Amino acid sequence: MNEKRSEEFEIDLLELAQVLLQKIWLIILVTIIGGAIVFGYTVALIKPEYTASTLLYVNNSNISVGSASFSISNADLSAAQKLVDTYVVILKSRRVLNEVIEESGTGYDYTELSERISAASVNNTEVFRITVTTNSPQESEKIANVIARVLPDKIAEIVNGSDVKIVDYAVIPSTRSAPSYLKNTAIGALAGFVLVCAVIVINYLLDDSIHTEDYLTENYPEIPLLAVIPDLIDNKNSGYGYYHKSSKSAKAKNDKDGRSKKNG
Repeated sequence: MNEKRSEEFEIDLLELAQVLLQKIWLIILVTIIGGAIVFGYTVALIKPEYTASTLLYVNNSNISVGSASFSISNADLSAAQKLVDTYVVILKSRRVLNEVIEESGTGYDYTELSERISAASVNNTEVFRITVTTNSPQESEKIANVIARVLPDKIAEIVNGSDVKIVDYAVIPSTRSAPSYLKNTAIGALAGFVLVCAVIVINYLLDDSIHTEDYLTENYPEIPLLAVIPDLIDNKNSGYGYYHKSSKSAKAKNDKDGRSKKNG
């Protein structure tokens, strides 16, 4: 019969913390390198994006879509939200976006432009915001304002009794909306920190060598410790290295004194 052995592996958190503290210089170095790499990648290879937005207002009036009709009041914000959602679907239609592409003169096709446009209600009100994000601030502003001019007429053709008014035109954005250099750099630094700490911890867990006599006395108290081999290289933790060094110095001094007496 084969005997099964169950081995328990204990992790000394204090010792693990000391190991990490001893490698703090490596952790800081890799953290800085990780942040620098991601920052350089963001600046050199990621194109900045600019977002322009326009505001439209859905008028509260009797609306009919086909044979169905309904009315919206100021108190019925839920119905207003549903109406805004309907207008967003119309905005993303091929019919509307193809006309926007033609009037704005941009080089996007329907799919590309649809991915760069988003719309949503502002705080669940009858006002909804249309945002356009491109790699050019002028282009974002131009497309957003073309949509503001084209969309009300297209909605009027589809939804009977609709009344959409422009609240605010888009302006040329002065700052980029993405990417965030600070955010990406922080993510790179955090990734470097986690990676180097993981490597140090794994090395600690896989290290099965015995470094000190305390490990033997604590884990195997029933076995007597007969002898300890001193480290003659380490001068800081024991006196053996200091004795070895002093012996050599004394020998060199005696040889020098002997030569001086012989010459005299």
